[in-house]
Amino acid sequence: MKVLVVGTGAREHALVTALAADPDVDAVIAAPGNPGMALRAHCEPVDPLDPDAVSGLARRHGVDLVVIGPEAPLVAGVADAVRAAGIACYGPSAQAARLEGSKAFAKEVMATAEVPTGMGRLCTTLDEVRDALAAFGAPFVVKDDGLAAGKGVVVTDDLTEALDHAERCLAKPGGRIVVEEFLDGPEVSLFVVCDGTDVVPLTPAQDFKRVGDGDTGPNTGGMGAYSPLPWAPDHLADDLVARVAQPVVTEMARRGTPFVGTLFIGLALTSRGPRVIEFNARFGDPETQVVLARLLSPLGHLLYAAATGALQGHPRLRWREESAVTVVVAAEDYPGTPRTGDPIEGLADVEEVPTAYVLHAGTANGPDGTVLSSGGRVLSVVALGADLAEARGRAYDAVGRIRLDGSHHRSDIAARAVRGEVEVPS
Repeated sequence: MKVLVVGTGAREHALVTALAADPDVDAVIAAPGNPGMALRAHCEPVDPLDPDAVSGLARRHGVDLVVIGPEAPLVAGVADAVRAAGIACYGPSAQAARLEGSKAFAKEVMATAEVPTGMGRLCTTLDEVRDALAAFGAPFVVKDDGLAAGKGVVVTDDLTEALDHAERCLAKPGGRIVVEEFLDGPEVSLFVVCDGTDVVPLTPAQDFKRVGDGDTGPNTGGMGAYSPLPWAPDHLADDLVARVAQPVVTEMARRGTPFVGTLFIGLALTSRGPRVIEFNARFGDPETQVVLARLLSPLGHLLYAAATGALQGHPRLRWREESAVTVVVAAEDYPGTPRTGDPIEGLADVEEVPTAYVLHAGTANGPDGTVLSSGGRVLSVVALGADLAEARGRAYDAVGRIRLDGSHHRSDIAARAVRGEVEVPS
């Protein structure tokens, strides 16, 4: 089987790595890829937002499966173009991707499917936002209705900050805001593989969205993650399949827009039980890095089964017993305007740390062959361990061997879980 992976980030590098390890996968192509992916895949400089260019590339290489990583190509209809070319595609249609592309649409689907979620209001004016904030009270939760690369949400006790964020979002063409009630309890990320009818859950993970230690500072695309979750209830994934994933997939099929791909469920384990915070229509970054690090089952076989409607009866997934931790190394000024073009040193030194490896995100090749920073989140450093403490120690050991001027990272990824401080409200 030949597989094309669409995207440029660490999530796609993780997908390429897992697919390349599948004995049934003969070749992996990345479009456009990055220097890290180029070590395992053939990279083609194709615009991932151009449906015709991606489908044309898939035809030229005779690929059997296209896997779309980021959200923007999905909303742009790349999956539709690939399927129209007669090629199996893992990723939802543009219509089904509205589960991520519009938070208001996701709320509507959840209401119809009777999925537990927080109360929310759709707002199109600042006066409506003020009324909704007053009704729900602090902490205030303000979400851009559309795609925002993980940075469209503000959770704050500061009313002025909440209104400022709403004003910026509403200033966009067609800008809309969803104001929600705040949900207490720890957050969980669960990926569910879907074929339009049936679903298969992966293992839960937890990510860290704020830029600073102790969950301080602005939201980012994600600064680290770990899996499994020793504090989570037993059978959490199975419960969420029954209460959330299967009802949503069934509802999407009823609407004539079957969902094929990864349904990312972001939820809070509240004192009233699990409540969905958001849906994404693809693998999340950086959770993918730790989830796939633990997956033993062949990834290519799983994704092809989903893309071809053959998940029913799929063998139960096998997982490593070890824990996995990933730490994101970010460029100076991220999540603002990141500094780019700096050389990255010490990548080879990471290999000296047992089980540790680097996944590239915002990187590019310099003219002399050096690897340079080219984005906000530059690297994801992953490590496994017999438990979270060992995995965490190895990940930070590896991070300490990398040199990038001005870079920063969180020092507390998985720390509270290791200390047993994460509690689910009763």
